Amino acid sequence: MRISWFTDYSTPATVQYGLTPSADSSTANGVTDSYRYIFFRSGEVHNVVIGPLDPNTVYYYRVGDSPKVYTMKTPPSQYPIKFVVVGDLGQTEFTKTTLDQISNAGYDMLLLAGDLSYANNAQPQWDTFGRLIEPLASQRPWMVTTGDHDVEKVFLIHRRSFTAYNTRWLMPFDESGSNSNQYYSFYKAGVHITMLGSYTDYDSNSDQYKWLQADLQKVDRNVTPWIVVIIHAPWYNSNTAHQGESQSVDVKDKLEDLIYQARVDLVISAHTHAYERFTNVYKEKADKCGPVYITIGDGGHNISYFRDRSSGHGTLEVANATHALWTWIKNEKDQPRVIESLWLTTSLSNSDCKV
Repeated sequence: MRISWFTDYSTPATVQYGLTPSADSSTANGVTDSYRYIFFRSGEVHNVVIGPLDPNTVYYYRVGDSPKVYTMKTPPSQYPIKFVVVGDLGQTEFTKTTLDQISNAGYDMLLLAGDLSYANNAQPQWDTFGRLIEPLASQRPWMVTTGDHDVEKVFLIHRRSFTAYNTRWLMPFDESGSNSNQYYSFYKAGVHITMLGSYTDYDSNSDQYKWLQADLQKVDRNVTPWIVVIIHAPWYNSNTAHQGESQSVDVKDKLEDLIYQARVDLVISAHTHAYERFTNVYKEKADKCGPVYITIGDGGHNISYFRDRSSGHGTLEVANATHALWTWIKNEKDQPRVIESLWLTTSLSNSDCKV
């Protein structure tokens, strides 16, 4: 597990941890980083990898020279496993409601499909976002990818980059053979999660394309039956907003064949601020061997099966090698309301869809 924290003062990149509240049976050391953005100079970002850890176990830990003791629970290594999925989180009253509901979800890992802090170049917004999510992000692993509001670009002054994101949210890209923090993958309890970057080069000559092709080909579906892809900009979206954007249309044109050929089971995206689920799709048509697309959108056409203008979060409970339960929980007057729940099956459970 990688423990990351941010300070405006110097503290050692050290984590003490253990199975008891004293949190002192093991110690791990890491690295400290910082960054500049135009006239902004950040504080210190500390990253420490601890472990090996036992699965499905509560650990206690302390960071740096702080006396505060945190607790976290590691994910299980076998079925069942429960993911919370959210996108476009930001820092609004809706965010607080969503986080409150997630805190009661009993989940093992959170997947965030881009647009974290909505900093939009305002660097202190990354700090306030960190403080907002700390109660949850300190207890469970959060795996994230980038959205358009995470991009940093100032006309004629600063080229497009992810300076703050790359320093503050270091993902395990090296471990998955990627050379970019914008795309990576990992395995957990029979599920292969692939996180992609909508705002990173994606054509057939790009590093992301070549990496994705190799990443999907190496998955042994006998050992890992499920493949889930997370990307910010939706490839299928019937909402009138965000139509025709290159990050949706062009990326889909370049990468959809790879996704289909690998028999990916589920593609989850964000970007539009509503909820929409499509049937199994390939090349704009229903296809039993294509992935189910769950995106944030409304409107409709014949491959769109459910639409709702709502904010909220989803849960993906992978029960076994063939079945997973998807649920969408809507924020309705600050109360959670389940508006859709359905069982999904792996594409490979269909004899016509073998890789």
